[in-house]
Amino acid sequence: MKLNTDVIMAQPDPFMCEVEGGWAMYVTGKYGVGAYFAKTPFDAWEYRGNVFALEGLHEYWAPCMYYEDGWYYLYVSCMSPNSADCDEFLHVARSRTPFGPFGETKRLFDHFSIDPHVVKTDAGLFLWYCLDRTDCDRVGTRIFVQKMQDPMTPVGEPVEKVMPSCDEEIFMRDRFVPGQHWHTIEGAFWLQVDGWQYVMYSGACYQNDTYHIGYASAKSTDPDLTRVVYEKHSLNGQFDPLMIKNEVEEGVGHHSVICYAGQYYAIYHARDYDPPVELTGDQRTARACKLYFKDGVITVQRM
Repeated sequence: MKLNTDVIMAQPDPFMCEVEGGWAMYVTGKYGVGAYFAKTPFDAWEYRGNVFALEGLHEYWAPCMYYEDGWYYLYVSCMSPNSADCDEFLHVARSRTPFGPFGETKRLFDHFSIDPHVVKTDAGLFLWYCLDRTDCDRVGTRIFVQKMQDPMTPVGEPVEKVMPSCDEEIFMRDRFVPGQHWHTIEGAFWLQVDGWQYVMYSGACYQNDTYHIGYASAKSTDPDLTRVVYEKHSLNGQFDPLMIKNEVEEGVGHHSVICYAGQYYAIYHARDYDPPVELTGDQRTARACKLYFKDGVITVQRM
């Protein structure tokens, strides 16, 4: 089900969360982090414009929001002009309100780093995000988790948690080195339900037919997420995506998860096969579907 917005615009990589007075949704934007507001997740969404940008930077990818002690912390990666996409770096800024102004901006890493999700357990704060690896068989982008001292300070070393394992996760063949295919596992979203931990993710490239949402799970309540071992879901060892293109939409991927009125929903992006004529360029728009969790397995009900 496509979300009802007051503008015809793209909403790539939607991150939805509850905020003061209602709900907010933050999306990828070329010149800043786009944001929307609604009283409930299924009311009409009001576009609030770009709520965060840094002078001279562009390509604001996959924002997420974390709230603590009266502060809204906005995490997003962005790059300098004339940079390649491998020059995306994670930043954080904070505000007393969910739509800014955001200040005290801090660059978290000096290397490629994208797709943040910050969560809190009894062991403290943890940052889920993506890094590249080339010293392995299936080179490419993978999911890591790292402890945080506070919402603006990662500490320790990142620990790899979800990695590519099949050809359906290839982002591009021969991308940098002839004969070496680049894989991508990105867009991590962590949650815990009924004694199981889940790491949901996107795989492949959003322009490919195999672009999808998958997940890994662990029967564990260990609050130290760096210690938990997650097992990727498959069907007898074969590719078995949770969500992928279907008869009504393609480019199904990067999402967040909310729980509203006791029901879990995935808030994801996809493209219509016949998009509105007003929607040019990036045609990914935000949608919702129901999620069900049981004994380490996720199932989907489209709306």
